[in-house]
Amino acid sequence: MKIQNMFQKDINRDINGVIKVSQNDDNSLRQELSEYIITKELRRHFRTFFDNYSKAIDYPTDKIGVWISGFFGSGKSHFLKILSYLLENKEVCGKEAMDYFKDKFDDPMMYATAVKCVSVPTESILFNIDIEGPITKDKTAVLRVFAKMFYNHCGFYGDDLKIAKLERFIEKQGKTEQFLAAFEEINGAPWVETRDSFAFFEDDIVEVLQSVLGMSEQAAQNWFNGEETNELSIAQLVADIKEYVDGKGKNFRLLFMVDEVGQYIGDDGDLMINLQSLVEEIGTRCMGKVWVMVTSQEAIDSVVHISGDDFSKIQGRFNTRLSLSSSSVDEVIKKRVLAKTEEADQLLRMVYDKEHAVLKNLYIFNNPVLDIKGFTDAAEFSDTFPFVPYQFIIIQKVLAEIRKHGNSGKHLSGGERSMLSGFQEAAQKVQDKDENALVPFHLFYDTVHTFLESAIRRVIDRCQNAADHHDGLEQQDVNVLKLLYLVRYIDNDIKPNIDNISILMIDDIRTDKIALRKSVTESLERLLSQNYISRNGDTYAFLTDEEQDIAIDIRNTVVDSAQVTASIAQTVFGEIYPAKKFKYGKYDFAYDQYVDETLNGSASGGMRLRIVTIASDYYGAPDPRLIMDSQVNNEAIVVLSNETPYFEELEQAMKIRKYVKQKNVSQLPESIQDIIRKRQQEARRLEERARGYIEKAIVDAKVVVHGEVMDIKAGNAKDKLDAALNGLVESVYSKLSMVNKFVESDADILAILNGTDNEQGAFAGTGSNNEDALNEISQWLELQNAKMLTTSMGDVQRRYSAIPYGWREIDIAALVARLIAQQKISIKYGGAIVGKDERRLVDYLRKRSEIDKAIVTRRIAPSEDLMRKSINFLRDYLGAMDIPSDEDGLIRFVLTTFEEKEKHYNELLQAYKQVRYPEREVVETARNLAADVLSQRKDNVALLSRMVQKQDDLLDSIEDMEGVELFFKSQRPVYDEARRQMEKISKERDYFATDAGAQDVFRQISTILAMPKPYNRIGELPELIHKAKAAYNNLLDIKRDEVLENVRQCMQDVHQLASEANDATALLRQADDYFVGKREAAKEASSLTELDAMVTQLLNYKENICRRMEVLAADNHQAHPELGATTGSPASKPKKITSVRRYDLCSVKRLQSKEDIDKYVEGIRDKLMKTLESCDGIQIS
Repeated sequence: MKIQNMFQKDINRDINGVIKVSQNDDNSLRQELSEYIITKELRRHFRTFFDNYSKAIDYPTDKIGVWISGFFGSGKSHFLKILSYLLENKEVCGKEAMDYFKDKFDDPMMYATAVKCVSVPTESILFNIDIEGPITKDKTAVLRVFAKMFYNHCGFYGDDLKIAKLERFIEKQGKTEQFLAAFEEINGAPWVETRDSFAFFEDDIVEVLQSVLGMSEQAAQNWFNGEETNELSIAQLVADIKEYVDGKGKNFRLLFMVDEVGQYIGDDGDLMINLQSLVEEIGTRCMGKVWVMVTSQEAIDSVVHISGDDFSKIQGRFNTRLSLSSSSVDEVIKKRVLAKTEEADQLLRMVYDKEHAVLKNLYIFNNPVLDIKGFTDAAEFSDTFPFVPYQFIIIQKVLAEIRKHGNSGKHLSGGERSMLSGFQEAAQKVQDKDENALVPFHLFYDTVHTFLESAIRRVIDRCQNAADHHDGLEQQDVNVLKLLYLVRYIDNDIKPNIDNISILMIDDIRTDKIALRKSVTESLERLLSQNYISRNGDTYAFLTDEEQDIAIDIRNTVVDSAQVTASIAQTVFGEIYPAKKFKYGKYDFAYDQYVDETLNGSASGGMRLRIVTIASDYYGAPDPRLIMDSQVNNEAIVVLSNETPYFEELEQAMKIRKYVKQKNVSQLPESIQDIIRKRQQEARRLEERARGYIEKAIVDAKVVVHGEVMDIKAGNAKDKLDAALNGLVESVYSKLSMVNKFVESDADILAILNGTDNEQGAFAGTGSNNEDALNEISQWLELQNAKMLTTSMGDVQRRYSAIPYGWREIDIAALVARLIAQQKISIKYGGAIVGKDERRLVDYLRKRSEIDKAIVTRRIAPSEDLMRKSINFLRDYLGAMDIPSDEDGLIRFVLTTFEEKEKHYNELLQAYKQVRYPEREVVETARNLAADVLSQRKDNVALLSRMVQKQDDLLDSIEDMEGVELFFKSQRPVYDEARRQMEKISKERDYFATDAGAQDVFRQISTILAMPKPYNRIGELPELIHKAKAAYNNLLDIKRDEVLENVRQCMQDVHQLASEANDATALLRQADDYFVGKREAAKEASSLTELDAMVTQLLNYKENICRRMEVLAADNHQAHPELGATTGSPASKPKKITSVRRYDLCSVKRLQSKEDIDKYVEGIRDKLMKTLESCDGIQIS
């Protein structure tokens, strides 16, 4: 049966595939109403709308907004238009609009509600805001387009609000007919035909306004010249709308039905607020008599970009929100275009039953993102024939994306209307074929062809022309190119690879899929060769002329293969296998990373991992060469599989990046910049895909490990490389297993050195407890010693961490520590042997800065005789019996003993630097002996030998030191006190010249302090010190009393003289303060010399004060001469007075008898008499 004869309705009839909201001729309206399909989803939306709308008829409401949303292809515009038809309920071809739907509403309740809704008088203003809106959008653009459409509906000229306002004013005056007649009479043409160009008829309009409205000429000219405002507020427009609907009767309804509001507003918040304010005002003022219904590709939540109360308000105004999906589009197409006759349905079901296995195999897509598939059952096969179910899904995407990406394509109306055309036209192309034919997807190209930009059509047409002239292309190549254009923008949903392209090209149930794939591959190669398409990995893409030019430039860009290799290295060793070391049990092995012959990073000198790419000369090398080289270089060679185009992908990505880098992109045309941006995105995809290809190439790679070809099965690249390196470690580090007991910290090494590691005994020769490793190191050290070679700990670490050992640094240190603990080796640092208990020994075994300074030597043990003599000496020397008998213990004991003694003797000698204590030379001798023994600390044998050699001197020294030790232990404080007392007395010893007892005490103390060994007599010093202090203090008291008496006498003399002077009060107060101060100082004085000095100071001060007071007294006599002589008597001769200090007159002396007193007093009398001989009087001061 021919396909043409299978349909219930003629496939060639005019079904008006693209219906516009402005299309309203009766034939079109009749077809739309009669053929409109109400799907389950639309039935639900009709019910929601009619329920809300009918409630507003009985109960006024301000919630008068309807927001109809749906993505491209959902039929929202058509739904809006059908609502307009139904609510106006106009008569179309002799039938009211609702009558066309009587059988479509299968729910009686819903039908009754719909009848109620259409029963009230209604007018609708249906328009596409994107078409009717002003070219220049400002924040009032929505208001202006509503005003335009409303005034147009009223019969006024809404395109110019100035004219519309004039016409409305004339209408309200009831002078419309008079105005029209007057204008036509004056102008000669009807007003309605000329009002769009009214600016050219100023004189005519001014004259008409004067004659009809009675305006003055000046007023009419003012209006014409624009002095009358042309602005319109929301409140004014809504007032006009309310006035209009109120004038139509109580139940009248006016509907603003606006298509594409979401697209018009976009993300402009001002326009959204303008719409919200307008709808809010209409709802509040008109209370359900005026409705606003809009369509948008987005739900209201997605379009509204305002927040807070404004958002809540606009949601509240658009209380009825209907969201249409594209799921019902296929249902509409099946019923309107593809509905089959009963005979055709039976035939097609039989075809499916026979061929269902073949059909299932034909439509298996490669990694689709969308849920695209072939036929599910016979019913679906019959319903969709000659189409395939996947086409209903992806054609919606195709049309939406073409509309989005192409300027011309934006005029392509979406939804089921354009899809209806597409499916009808495609079916028409195969109508002469039979029940085995299927529609290939490329046939949909003709549906969109006329809407495409010329740049797209030009490429297709040029390809068609080449095929027509057999110029290297065939007709199938053109069809493939058309197909690639259709899927150009949905490559994320269905990959345009060979398998999927082949499926999309299927045109018959009996298609040989293998032959078709081959044919499609050939077409793709021909298109590639002539640059119509590009290949990106395993996918293909349509190219415009500009894209073709750029593709040629990119293809001709030269990239160094070394850069590609470096990129592969980065991918492998930076992303896929980034670890710089390979973990093998407790071990972390560094390895050198190679790609081909290039080292990635720095070399470690150990084993190697080499990745071999197809760019390497090594790639085709025979196995024997790979085996030999891998063994010589201690490496694992991974030869990447050539089954994936990883190299080509990376090379193409680098070509793109290099091409872009060479261009000044910002200076290029925007269209070229867009292509370059897409190319850059392609480069990123190429690099990402190359990573996957490299991983697969590793999984499928040939692996040669240290002279052996290994068959490694792994699920991913990392596991494969892990297995290769695991085999390499086991082969290269052949002596790794010698270490079977591990340590983890410095504490473990210290435990070995201290013998606290709890090492369990093991049978010799079993290799347990690192026996083999210890023997290995010990034998090598013996060999080094035999060769007289110096071996550092660094040499040991480097040797046993390298091939073929590979031991851990900490384990090597532990093995050496074990040999030290077993007293088989020693560590020397700075020429001295390091004891196993020394704190820094672990650093010398491990620390990089120290290991090359630490020398490992074979240990030479002291003889038994030397050990015995050393122990016996120490017992005598120290008077102790618990002397260690093992070498290490004895050495440690000797070092500790003599280090402590040396330290002690040095501390004693520090004391000698301050005071000349007795027997300093004995301490120095003892210190020097200890230092002499310690000078051999670098060699155990030498240390013990020196100690035994000096044993007599050491024993003598310890005996000599007994007195010194006793002195510093208990006698030193008494000795120091005696020394300090004598130092003090020696300065004032003359005071005791006449005190024989004191002099004897001082002599005894000095004798003891001067003795070379005073230890036996130091016990006498405390009593002698007491006597010395008593003698001193006694004399100090006598001297203090003398000073105090001098203070008293001085004060008395000064007071007496002050009584004879005039105005001496201040001077007297000053003298009193001084004498009181001296008196207090004398009481606190602790030195004889200090007190003696005070006597001199007192007398000098008193003499000075007295001299000043004598001057004051003389001034007093001159002021009162009557006090000295009678009036008129002759002036008397002034007397000579000599001053004598009491201290000079009466010297300090101790008087012990009557004779001493008489002699002392006689001396005073003689001095006074002698002084008087030369003066008239004596003043004792």
